[in-house]
Amino acid sequence: MDLDAYSATHRDQWDELDRLTRRRTTSGEDVDRLLTGYQSAATDLARIRGVAPRSATGDRLSLRLYRARLRFTGAPADPLTMLTAFFALQLPAALYRIRWVTIWVTVATVAIAVITGVWITETPGAVATFGTDAALRQYATQDFVDYYSDHGLGAFSAQVWTNNAFVAARMVAFGITGLFVPAAVGQNALNLGVSGAIMHSQGRLGDFFLYIAPHGQLELYSVFLAAAAGLMIFWSWVAPGQRTRAQALAEDGRALIAVAIGLVLTLLLSGIIEGTVTRQDWPWPVKIGIGTVALAAVLTYQWVLGRRAYRAGERGDVEEFDRGTAAIVAG
Repeated sequence: MDLDAYSATHRDQWDELDRLTRRRTTSGEDVDRLLTGYQSAATDLARIRGVAPRSATGDRLSLRLYRARLRFTGAPADPLTMLTAFFALQLPAALYRIRWVTIWVTVATVAIAVITGVWITETPGAVATFGTDAALRQYATQDFVDYYSDHGLGAFSAQVWTNNAFVAARMVAFGITGLFVPAAVGQNALNLGVSGAIMHSQGRLGDFFLYIAPHGQLELYSVFLAAAAGLMIFWSWVAPGQRTRAQALAEDGRALIAVAIGLVLTLLLSGIIEGTVTRQDWPWPVKIGIGTVALAAVLTYQWVLGRRAYRAGERGDVEEFDRGTAAIVAG
């Protein structure tokens, strides 16, 4: 059996079963169609398993059948299973969906920041437009560094976390406009470029990178994730494919809510690093190493666990908690 050809032949029937399963309310006719579709898909799965016991096509169909079966059995939701499914499947799959957009946002931010910083540095008199010599010197030698130690550990970490979480939440919430995210990303990149240029003008560019590196790696990447999620919501409205725009926004919006929940946690971690690690009198390789490990953990979660969950058929929809156990088994 050619699995690709078999899948192409029956894909419309499987998609119809999935659509019927997702409906919140069903008529008597829908129930009949759901039962018929379930029986037909179960037969298809048996044929696929007979040829290839483990395959991506069979795993995806198995997940659809599991979800359809829950409509009949009404299995109770186990909170622990739901929580496990969210963090093991739905969240990494949702992050994996926006991986390439995140990379493009990262590249754009770095490019704008570097171009801005170089232009200000190389243009005579440009740095002076941001303040007097005394003000620029105080910013580079005192204000920039003292920012990380002027407040208590807990209060500073909480302040950083809430501020960054608010910025990320706005990017996700207003991403549908198509304008807010590019404007916010551009402004953030310009601020980085200006700060770097001012620090360079006072011979403190090294301090600029050293003090940003421990927490900034994860903090900035979290902001890039938020921007990518917002842009994906906008794109689902611009190019919904075969879905209506309302359907596309509803489905992709629910999936990317998972990203917003995950960002609360990543920004909490970066806030803790910024509030507790950056200010410490430790060797810089140790402090930067802590930030690098935190970023590496998030990247592994997004690219490795996310790829596994996505290939198992998970799409990050926050309404699909009940698929957790089946996806773990099938993955």
